[in-house]
Parts: sequence; structure tokens; C-alpha cells
Amino acid sequence: MTPGPVVPAVTGDLGDGTYRNPVLAADWSDPDVVRVGEDFYLTASSFGRAPGLPLLRSRDLVNWTLAGHALERLEPEEAFSRPRHDRGVWAPSLRHHDGRFWIFWGDPDHGIFQVNSPEIEGPWTRPHLVKEGRGLIDACPLWDAESGEAYLVHGWAKSRAGFNNRLTGHRMSPDGTKVLDEGTTLIDADLIPGWFTLEGPKLYRHDGRFWILAPAGGVATGWQGAFRADSFFGPYEERIVLSQGDTDVNGPHQGGWVRTGAGEDWFLHFQQTGAHGRLVHLQPMRWDADGWPVLGDGGSPVRVHRKPALPEAPAARPAVDDAFPGGAFGPQWSWTANPGTDWTRPHDGDGLRLACVRTDRAEDLRSVPHVLTQRLPAGARTVEVRLRLDAGAPGARAGLVVLGDAYAWIGLERAADGGALLVHRFAPGNADRERDADRAVPLGAAEALLRIEVTADARCRFSYDTGAGPVRLGPEFAATPWRWVGALLGLFAAAPEGEGHAGTGVFTDFRTTA
Repeated sequence: MTPGPVVPAVTGDLGDGTYRNPVLAADWSDPDVVRVGEDFYLTASSFGRAPGLPLLRSRDLVNWTLAGHALERLEPEEAFSRPRHDRGVWAPSLRHHDGRFWIFWGDPDHGIFQVNSPEIEGPWTRPHLVKEGRGLIDACPLWDAESGEAYLVHGWAKSRAGFNNRLTGHRMSPDGTKVLDEGTTLIDADLIPGWFTLEGPKLYRHDGRFWILAPAGGVATGWQGAFRADSFFGPYEERIVLSQGDTDVNGPHQGGWVRTGAGEDWFLHFQQTGAHGRLVHLQPMRWDADGWPVLGDGGSPVRVHRKPALPEAPAARPAVDDAFPGGAFGPQWSWTANPGTDWTRPHDGDGLRLACVRTDRAEDLRSVPHVLTQRLPAGARTVEVRLRLDAGAPGARAGLVVLGDAYAWIGLERAADGGALLVHRFAPGNADRERDADRAVPLGAAEALLRIEVTADARCRFSYDTGAGPVRLGPEFAATPWRWVGALLGLFAAAPEGEGHAGTGVFTDFRTTA
């Protein structure tokens, strides 16, 4: 694994009127942002996980909490009945229009969808297909208050369409349900010297012009561009407005512009960092004498900067820890596909009860849908969860996993003789089955505290504790991302194919310590 860029040990609100990037130190990929009243809201790519379209809230653009999700299940339902880690929701756009929140996104295999709601907490509509087709990605709407017209812009995925590096625009029905024409190429970046992989457009009106803010050059090495025109259909002139320069913030691009109530402009974008995925940075933004946006410090990303001129907000980050009150899991968790109705077992007490789902794919956790996951936070930390295996079926197992193109897990398994085993297994990226990372340890009782120590560069050390202190297992494991996704922390329970209920894994007190 190639190490990703170093993430500062202290990020977010520094408590002295300044902040340090990233403000969101986890894989909130392809962020977009909108202000409604005094609140700012952010959404991000969720690909094939459900629920999807995470919704974050902030009062100061630095401290964020997770409010929930806008997409309960992906559609078409059958297409996401099993993991599709690099498909589904790509680069959503979040807008507020006519008293409603709107999110548009492109699914590269099916087309452009939207959901909407009167409140950020919902209820959100089911996904509506706005434009059908393959290769349609990164969709963004605009309702033009000056003309009353509605527009839509999107990019293209070369893997499906056979081409990319161009943006297509449509007139759209004012109710956001359909496009009204066949589409026009607004920007063909093949015609711009040095530009490639133009994608992720965000569409705005400003100072009498139409603006498209869009990245190019690839997620790890690219830049942020700005395009402007007097007409939606062009012609557009372009400028690079943010690039790495002499900083350590590689590929600074793909995000959204927002203006505060006091009139300050800010830009949120991501940085690709390997196993930790795409971390979110906040850049100051101003307009130069020629009317072009200037991001960061003269076009280079800032690491530390004064906070926006907004009322002080309490320090906050999206939740990671979970006590599973009443047997429920918090909004930081998503399944790796549309969930089944019987994967969790309701009960009156605390602790998450996951059914040991019978499957012929129990030896490859990347291919089963019943893994409950959340983003791997950046920075050195220890992850712990207590597990009890209430399962008598031979081969039934449950555990804590670091899941990516390669994965490793630690947990409990029921042996053929009925005994309980503490096991540690892994699967390389080029293998379709896992294998032992250490010898199985017989236990007197099927209960243990599971622990993973994660270094700042995402190397993982696994151990367990049954009451006599931690016991280290196996070699160090280097967490890996998937194609578009950072590594995930996951909880799972599974069993080999067979008849009858295989039992449950009971997880309590999931917590992390920095």
C-alpha cells in the first residue's frame, strides 16, 4: 500500500478563533454545502451503502454533527441487494429551493436521481429518476431566480459512456422531475490545453453570470477550476482557482461554495489521503478585481486560518462511538448494501444484536451485504467493542473488521465441537477468500473485548482481552481503500449455509480513543 498524505494530529476547531484543516477528518467524499437561515448543511457521496446521502449540520462551517441520511434505500432495489462499493451515489449536490431541500446525484449505471424534503430531518421522497442513461454522474441543478428557468449540469464516467472530460447542460422542468431537451455540451475540456478528467460540476448564479465550479486533473493530483458565461449555454471562459502549489494538500478540489449571512464566501473541498479516504477542507474565498474567485491563500490551500465570522459554536465532530441504546445503531453506521429486515434483533436492553446471517460468502466479507460500517477516522486511535457470541451453529462467527480492498478482522467463532474460538483473519486484495492471520485461541466463554490500534498512517494492530489484559494477535495490517472509498470500520455476524437460525453476535460499547 502506498501511504497517503500525513493528516495533522490536531484538526478542526483549535479553540482560539482559528481552525486547522481538515475540518472533517474522515471520508466525507465529494462534499456539497448549502446555507439555510443560520445553519449550514453538507452531504457527500455514499456509493453503494445504505442508508446513503449523509446529512451534516453546522453553525460555523468548522464544527459539524451528523443529522441523518436522505436515502433510506438505493434504487433500483435489486441492483443494490449485494455490495456495489464503487457504484450508487456519486458526487451529490445539495440545494434549497421553494421551501424544500433537494439532492441530485448521478448513478453511473442508471442515471440522474433526486430526492427532496421540506426539512433536513425528512421525510425525504423516494428517489426519482430525472434522466435515464449510463455514464451520467455528478449532477447539479440551478433554479435561476432572475429568469425563472431551471437548469441541470452533469459530468460523464468514461467507464460507462466511453468518454469523459466534458460537462453537459439541460433545461430542466421547474419541479425538478425531468430534463426538457437532449442536452448541450457546455464545456469540452479536451479543447482546453492541459485539462483532463473534468468532473464534479457545481452550478451557481453570481454577479449576473452563470458559474460552474468544477475540478479536473484527477482526485489525487488535480486542481479546482472555475468557469463563467453570460448565458447558461456558454461560451464559458475558465481559470484554475485552487491547486496544491507548495503545500502538502494534494489534489485540492471537488466541493461547494457557500456564502454566510454576513456575506463571507467559503469553499469546502476534499483531499485524497489513501486509506482514510477523502477528507474535507475549508478554504476562504474572495472575488478579485476581474470578478474571478480566489480560493485559499492566493489559490493555494490553507492549513490553519481564522474561523468564519459567525457566532461561536461548541466543538463538535460527527459521532463515531455508539452504546447502541435499546439495541439500535446511530446514524454513523450504514450497511454495505440495501439491508434485510431480519439482520438485527430488537430487544429491550442496550447492545446491538446482529443475526448470524447464513451465506455461502462468509469467507469474503467484501461480498456480503450484512456488514454494518462507518468511516475510518483519520489520526492515531484505538477502536474497541465488546462482543458476545450467542450462537451454537458450527462456523457461526461475529467480529470487528477493517474493510477495504484488503481486509482484516478479529472476533469469535463457534467450533465444530461447540467450543468458542478467538480468531483473527485477513484477505489480501487479490484473494477471494480470507485466511488465518494467527492461530485460533480456545476460550472458556464466548465473550471478549476486541481492540484495534490504528496508527496515523492506517496500520492496524489487533488484540483481545478476556479479563487478564490485552493479548496481541497476528502481524500488523495496513488498511487499504477501495476504488473510490476509504477503508471502513465494520461489525458483522455470519454463518455458513444451513438450516435454521444460526444465532446472534451481541456488540456493546463501541468506542474510539484518540
